[in-house]
Amino acid sequence: MNRTGKRIVITGAGLVSALGSTPAELFENLAVGKSAVRMMNTWPEPVPAAPLTEIPSGTEQLSRTERRSMGRVAQLAALAGLAALRDSGLEELPSERTACVIGSTLGASRVFEETFETLLLGGGREEISPMNFFKCASHTAAFNTANVLHIGGPVYAPASACAAGLQSIGLAAGLILSGEADFAVAGGAEELSHMVAESFCRMEAYAHLLPGEKPETAARPFDRNRSGLVCGEGAATVLLEEYEHARKRGARIYAEIEAYATNRGTEQVTQSDSAAVERCFRLLADQAESFDGLGFISAHATGTRQGDRAEAEALRRMFGAAVPVASLKGQLGHTLGASGALELIASLEMMRRGVLLPSANLREPDQECAGPDYVREIRERKFTRFIKDCFAFGGINAVMLCRSI
Repeated sequence: MNRTGKRIVITGAGLVSALGSTPAELFENLAVGKSAVRMMNTWPEPVPAAPLTEIPSGTEQLSRTERRSMGRVAQLAALAGLAALRDSGLEELPSERTACVIGSTLGASRVFEETFETLLLGGGREEISPMNFFKCASHTAAFNTANVLHIGGPVYAPASACAAGLQSIGLAAGLILSGEADFAVAGGAEELSHMVAESFCRMEAYAHLLPGEKPETAARPFDRNRSGLVCGEGAATVLLEEYEHARKRGARIYAEIEAYATNRGTEQVTQSDSAAVERCFRLLADQAESFDGLGFISAHATGTRQGDRAEAEALRRMFGAAVPVASLKGQLGHTLGASGALELIASLEMMRRGVLLPSANLREPDQECAGPDYVREIRERKFTRFIKDCFAFGGINAVMLCRSI
């Protein structure tokens, strides 16, 4: 429970995604049904995935010196951080009073792969760049973004996979509440990884196409015929500050972060625990002033058999059919460490417009997932609160309640 009297608000949003580089562009592409998913035919065993098909615009904002320590994941994170700063209306941040909290699953996975390939093919250490460590380190997205934005306050890098982006925002809000920072740049980033995709394939958690289907239909959250997730990539960050400070400087406020909770299920590291997920929702309810006006739940739902079922069970027990539910991963793919922040920004735009976007490819809801009110087509609906949830392998759960002001 927040007993400080402070209120934490979002005043900037930045993203780099396969379906847009601003909240409005992302919303509009999702609304017309665009999909980022395609076949990765350059991989030895092609699978569907959702890559960025072009070099992100704005890379020229990063100096050559800054780029030396960056792999793809750090570049995506830094560009999202710069975009959030611009969006906030601030020209710069007070260095020592600003925190940077950006999570990811891995560092630069492509650099990992290239390094292993060099060594396995008999290459010597002289063929490996001394900067590879800085690119592959688990905190590469966080420290490189902090470097680009000249942040001299606390820097954290949650490596909690699919929960990393949302945990980063929750942790950053806590730093402002505690007085350790006045501003925070927070979110998540991920680059598409062949290594990670193959690992999911070996776990039988990766999506496969039904006969005659196109790659765009591979990810089917909550659907009876879902077969697994589809990996994607991108980055998203938000700029946080205290409400009174934002109001006095005339900032545009996207929303207030009203409550945040995180916990862990103890049953298995490879499967979601519906009881632990429900407990996380109840922890959120204990912190929240109210769920009045709760009009949307942005579901984690990746399209795996067990994960979607566990989430649906928790949603049914907690909310019944009272709150519309949708997952955006049918179009964006699963951007892992970026997903919580990216889908939260999409939800902010839905709340601003009073429009709910549907779960793509949800043709026939699975009876195992029955109960929630699934959004299957665009709905006009005014609402003032929404929940974003994220659940990671390892049993890590995170949920956040946002409210419009």
